[in-house]
Amino acid sequence: MVTRDGPRRPESKVMGWDAAAEWRQQVRGAVVFTNGVFDLVHPGHVEVLDMARREGAALIVGVNSDASVQRLKGPTRPVRTVAERAMVLAALEAVDAVVVFGEDTPQALVECLQPDVIVKGGDYAPETIVGADVVTARGGRVVVVPLVPDQSTTSIIEKLRV
Repeated sequence: MVTRDGPRRPESKVMGWDAAAEWRQQVRGAVVFTNGVFDLVHPGHVEVLDMARREGAALIVGVNSDASVQRLKGPTRPVRTVAERAMVLAALEAVDAVVVFGEDTPQALVECLQPDVIVKGGDYAPETIVGADVVTARGGRVVVVPLVPDQSTTSIIEKLRV
């Protein structure tokens, strides 16, 4: 998003829940939501984020807190702190806002933000996407973006261990 003063600084895109909900209400047009760990951002992540942004006027990315990543992925994850992961995401042109959530799923965040579109990568089916029920109940859409072959954080970590 570009303001009168030029592009927004990445740190201004990282918001708490209340600020993001208020910001969301000011967006003219469809608001898109996606979420994930985004531990080591790779081309697969970039593709999902780019395709998600094309689905509406603004893209909000929910990012798992460090504690939720450890619960979901194990004690050796995340590789990067939530502050680092949020800053990298916020620096991407496709991303308009980043919000951290500490729960294991983004359900409560989706309920708070009420996006018009929810997007996930092709390793999900529409009926398994957390928050899809909230979006479709309001007449919104669920979009699944095909995966980029051979791109995953787990595979990158494995390559680094060799």
